[in-house]
Amino acid sequence: MSTSSVSSSSTSTSTSGLTLSSLGGGGLQVTGLASGLDTNQIITEEMAIYQQPVTNLQNQQSGLTAMNKQLTSIQSELKTLSADALAVGDPTLFETQQSVTSSDPTRVTATSASGAGVGGYQVSVSQLANSAQATYGFTSPTSDDNISINGSQYTIKAGESVQDFVDSVNSDQNGSVFAAATNSGTVVFSSRQTGASSAVGVTDVSGGGALSPQSSKAGQDALFSVDGVSGSSASNSVTNAIGGVTLTLTGVTTTSGPITVNVGAPAPNSTNISNAINTFVTQYNKVISDIQTQLTQQPSSTDPTQGTLFGDPELQDVLTSMRSMMFTAGSGLPSGAATMDDIGVSTGATTGNGAVSQSALAGNLTLNATTLTNMLASNPGGVKSILGSWSSSFVNIADNASDSGGTIAARLAGDNSQISNLGNQISSMQSALTDKQNFLVQEFAQLEAALSSNQSESSWLTSQIASLPGA
Repeated sequence: MSTSSVSSSSTSTSTSGLTLSSLGGGGLQVTGLASGLDTNQIITEEMAIYQQPVTNLQNQQSGLTAMNKQLTSIQSELKTLSADALAVGDPTLFETQQSVTSSDPTRVTATSASGAGVGGYQVSVSQLANSAQATYGFTSPTSDDNISINGSQYTIKAGESVQDFVDSVNSDQNGSVFAAATNSGTVVFSSRQTGASSAVGVTDVSGGGALSPQSSKAGQDALFSVDGVSGSSASNSVTNAIGGVTLTLTGVTTTSGPITVNVGAPAPNSTNISNAINTFVTQYNKVISDIQTQLTQQPSSTDPTQGTLFGDPELQDVLTSMRSMMFTAGSGLPSGAATMDDIGVSTGATTGNGAVSQSALAGNLTLNATTLTNMLASNPGGVKSILGSWSSSFVNIADNASDSGGTIAARLAGDNSQISNLGNQISSMQSALTDKQNFLVQEFAQLEAALSSNQSESSWLTSQIASLPGA
């Protein structure tokens, strides 16, 4: 008679050497050798019924997790958008600057500092500033040789190469000269300062003879004139030729003729302003596109992570508020200088018989550079007022949604708490289902054992009766 053993394991129960699959996977447990029943199928189908509530909770948890992932992404994008909007309204963006140009920047470049006189200047350069130089022959000494260069002390070690000596001079942060080794084995010392007052003085203190003088060259000042007024400078960076302008002299004009340096009137930097607005526009278009994608993504009956924000009312409110603010006039601002549209920021909507702009229909913004430039030229103060008023209002909208205390953050906190609670419920229910399956496996195993025993006894009785005399 066959016997059966019953295990209390949560994953498998052995019966007649075969196994039946347990909840969540594991080895198969197949019984029914005595009854002829497919107990594996019976338990599997019964457990599938019990598993359905768990599956529903798992789908709910997956949907919340996917939704939080999308909300976190939108929250991050809104924070970036808020920073870009704040930068557009920054008053320092409108600090006045003066443009300075040179007709030949290969010889003279010009940059403004502040308070430069507006107009054009004729600049002539007859001589560039350079430094004093001295050339010395070099012989590697047989013993240490102490050298003084403009008062700085150096030691040429016995057997030291010319390049090693040059490197030691150039690495001296307190030194007053630079050194260069030539192919002929000489050393050229150059004053680190340019101008006629620069000098190179070399003294062989210990008399080792490592350096022998060959030639020298005096330094010279730069010579120039501005509108016929002569000037000089010990440096090729000249700050005293045109008030508020720094000239960098890189070539003489003795053959090319004077160079024209133009200084513009003080005005906000239109390029910086345009760049700031374009940065905002790019991020704004990305944000509304991503929000719209989430709002229109249809839920899926087979994928709980799809369409989790479909028609979401809070996101729709954020989208509507941002779009509305783009065309809301600033408080107290005059007509024609009150909205972002007045400075060239709009959806670029189609006019006349032009083709329909899908980008405009989606609400994407564009910047009309010509409109902005003209407005900055005619009314820079008005542009500043528009951007300042609009920026403050728009930042409030973005921050109310994306800040740590905003609507999205509150949703994320609530959803994360719910996700955690669902996880606890799922874990508890899974444990209960495991116990339920083990109970069913044991019940069927005991049934099979009892049937098997009865069948064995019946067979024994049958054989005994058959062996009786006269049977």
